Amino acid sequence: MFKQSKSAKKIALHRVLADLGYLGITKICPNAEIPKKKTKLNPLSKDDKKENHKLSSKRIIIEQINAKIKVFKITKYPYRNRRKRFGLRMNLICAIINLDTKSLQTKDNID
Repeated sequence: MFKQSKSAKKIALHRVLADLGYLGITKICPNAEIPKKKTKLNPLSKDDKKENHKLSSKRIIIEQINAKIKVFKITKYPYRNRRKRFGLRMNLICAIINLDTKSLQTKDNID
């Protein structure tokens, strides 16, 4: 279903950082970066482990932002209000999070 959607075509043009839950994404998006997988017979080399660590350090930023959005519980549970207002509420929540993130960054620069 996702493969046939318009989103799949848009994603194919961008660089995607994914975890091992999205192993098939490289078929849809050739620019996708997923970590190397360890098998029973083929353990990861030190270079592979370093690459996986670099990738996870890039991905952790968005994972923390997703966690902040889930604090508002709009994405954590099924949305039961009018669908027309979902986009507006998500934009407001993201604006609050952006404002908070920017204020934290300026405090770090002052210290």
